[in-house]
Amino acid sequence: MHQIIITIFIVIIASGICSGLEAALLSVPILKIREIVSTGKKKSSALTLLSIKENINRPLTTIVILNNIANICGSMLVGETAISVFGSNWIGLFSALLTFLIIIFGEIIPKTIGENYSLKVSIFCAKPISILTTILHPLVLLVEKITRVFFNKKIEYITNENEIKTMARIGSREGSIEKGESELIIRTFKLNDVSASDVMTPRVAITYLYVDSPLYKIKDFLINSQHNRIVAVKSNKDEVVGIVYKDELLSALINGNEKKLVSDFIHEANFVMEAHKVNQLLVHFKKLRQHIAIVVDEYGGISGVVTLEDVLEELTGEIVDETDKVVDMQAYARNLNKRRADFSK
Repeated sequence: MHQIIITIFIVIIASGICSGLEAALLSVPILKIREIVSTGKKKSSALTLLSIKENINRPLTTIVILNNIANICGSMLVGETAISVFGSNWIGLFSALLTFLIIIFGEIIPKTIGENYSLKVSIFCAKPISILTTILHPLVLLVEKITRVFFNKKIEYITNENEIKTMARIGSREGSIEKGESELIIRTFKLNDVSASDVMTPRVAITYLYVDSPLYKIKDFLINSQHNRIVAVKSNKDEVVGIVYKDELLSALINGNEKKLVSDFIHEANFVMEAHKVNQLLVHFKKLRQHIAIVVDEYGGISGVVTLEDVLEELTGEIVDETDKVVDMQAYARNLNKRRADFSK
């Protein structure tokens, strides 16, 4: 009787360990493992676990082989022991009892524990799993060759954009990441879907100065302007000459250079196409160390201007300071066009 109990106990323990390890390895996030490796905590075990996770097929095959050996051989041993002690009439009852115990204590409970404590279990057992995989390597290769006949295509695990955004929403809802962080992640993925024409200040709402204007004539305009960077044109908006900085013009006025022309303070303008994506604009501004660009259409005509602030607003939402009189420049431009159309009727 004691022999049967000990045998059943060993079978359930062996099956439970294998089931728990399998669930833990499949549940632990690879990004979390990489984070632990980068911090240097438990680096040796974490590196072993990372190696297992990146090539998980063979370790899983090893665990499945051991699990089946424990279940099949254990069941046979329990059956033989039960027959020798109680006779063949009780074999059905012992088989049913063993099956029930394995399902509860060898499968369900261990897998639940493995999933709930996947990181701790995986790190703790990483090196033993690696050693067992090496020991059973010939048997694992044999199993791989047999199964390859039925599954020729290599399985690829790919995390796509939609999955990451879904994870961010779930993380925000469950409290693992803050709401603002979730929104920032989701907005980041939209940067390559939004073009310069979607965020620019349209042509009709551009603030500009004529290059031949003397500073004393535009003094009031400069004082009241909410823009630090202003487009300089020759005779109309399609003849952009460059960009002037409000602070330079005001400094010149203060220093008594009011007779100087706008053309004396011109800086080179950068031009981008309407189809230029916002994520590319961010790199563009960083590379050129400028915060404004002129947007042109496919024919070279001026469509509007786009600033670094316009790009950042795609990540943070509208940025409004005390000098901003208009929040949505595109809506403002549409209203301007509507009023002009109504006036012309």
